[in-house]
Amino acid sequence: MRNLVTDVPGVLVGNAQDVRAATGVTVAVFERSVVAAVATLGGAPGSRAVTLLEPEMTRGAIDAVVLSGGSLYGLDAAGGATAVLCAQGKGATFGGITLPVAVQAILFDLTNGGRKDWIKEPLKRRPPYWELGREAALAASADFALGTVGAGYGATTVNLKGGLGSASMRTARGFVVGALAAVNAIGSATIGNGPYFWAGPYEREGEFGGRGWPAAIVEEALAPRFKGQPAPASATTIALVATDAKLTKAECKRLAIMANDGLGRALRPAHAPNDGDTVFAVATARAASSLGPAGEPPALTELGAAAADCLARAIARGVYEATALPYKNALPDFRRRFGGKQGES
Repeated sequence: MRNLVTDVPGVLVGNAQDVRAATGVTVAVFERSVVAAVATLGGAPGSRAVTLLEPEMTRGAIDAVVLSGGSLYGLDAAGGATAVLCAQGKGATFGGITLPVAVQAILFDLTNGGRKDWIKEPLKRRPPYWELGREAALAASADFALGTVGAGYGATTVNLKGGLGSASMRTARGFVVGALAAVNAIGSATIGNGPYFWAGPYEREGEFGGRGWPAAIVEEALAPRFKGQPAPASATTIALVATDAKLTKAECKRLAIMANDGLGRALRPAHAPNDGDTVFAVATARAASSLGPAGEPPALTELGAAAADCLARAIARGVYEATALPYKNALPDFRRRFGGKQGES
């Protein structure tokens, strides 16, 4: 186990970024089409092709999940990813035409200091996201970087640099669950001004510093801190949870709903009016049949609890692994401010 979402058999992940523009794209590509669903609890989401993931819709499977910076401009990324999927022969065939499905969610990173030239000259310059989606899909593999990469390249939280995070675990029944998150939170992943993550109780093997929780959480640390004070601001944490279990679309929907608890465990606040928190859930159906049915309430409850824990850990790892952007007034990164693992110099 690499402690990545790619520990789930059948899931590959690739990143691409535009350093000058301080933005990027992450694409999760599936070796075979997978059953998927989505739960969006943020008040201002941006997405592509997510309606077809609802249980009552006809299409039952997808081929990739795209997470992108760029706000609405970033929706171009799914087009570049789809071109790669088509070249790889993925997707269903209708009338001799191959139609891969890449669903997408976006985050807002347009005011992070990077040069977004296409906004100033929209008829002369093209946003980079189609190309970034293509590059990220081509780069998809079992190993990938975390932190200031891909969709997390330009991401921030209210007080620290955000980033791309991932985590995985095996459930008591033997299923593998993993999470991937681009953390551009409207609030904070840390408790007050200290080096403790809200996700501290769920940490495994010092994956984001090993500090746990403070001895006490003071009232000041519970005071709400979020982007947009006093001026309005946009933010979003977008994520994927995956399992090797065999699930229906309705069961994936429940998995996505339960996984959203991970945002509430790792970020304060979450699901705000001006963010677009969105969680995709996919089931690759690659687990051994000997593990038994995964959709019955006890097994599905276990999967949902594991997905929420993994997502909370992935969010903390995304912030912990990030490095600050090289711009004036850029937010600091966690390790530069607080250091690495507890006990290390």
